Amino acid sequence: MPVELLFALLRNPASTGAVLPSSRTLANAMANAALGADAVVELGAGTGPVTEALLRKLPGVPLIAVELQPTLARRLRTRFPAVDVRQASAKQVVDSLIARPGRLVLVSSLPFRSLPKDVGAETVDSICRFLEHSVERKLVQFTYQPRVPFAAPRHLRWHRRAVVWRNTPPAGIWELQADR
Repeated sequence: MPVELLFALLRNPASTGAVLPSSRTLANAMANAALGADAVVELGAGTGPVTEALLRKLPGVPLIAVELQPTLARRLRTRFPAVDVRQASAKQVVDSLIARPGRLVLVSSLPFRSLPKDVGAETVDSICRFLEHSVERKLVQFTYQPRVPFAAPRHLRWHRRAVVWRNTPPAGIWELQADR
């Protein structure tokens, strides 16, 4: 699987955030952060390590996996036939779900710091509008940097949930939610 990720990185370096897939430890920590969700939307599903953990830890919870790169999206559909895999931008999918009721959790592996500036800005705006819709919603995001993944409006708050040392490189897991 790392070969697929390497090819994706070579084809589109700005939208591929890593050369190696997330470790099982990181994937499990991301899935644990989504416990209690009525539905999960995974942004930047890549080769599927977080998808696999989400299916294992949240059985029966509807899962939408979003992957922009066609090769990776096809691979996800083959590997996880029960998952609603959408080959689209994160913004398109998040915008389409804004009115959906319930405790919705976005689990993201998007590389915000390497995305083209306009794509990153419109994706962040979309995610923030989605979270503002209900205090029950949250974003779970990992980053390799020791700071918040991106600046958020004042009424949304970041909380560091964990640091996963058993990942290459180590990663911080952050949650973003509307103030209660």
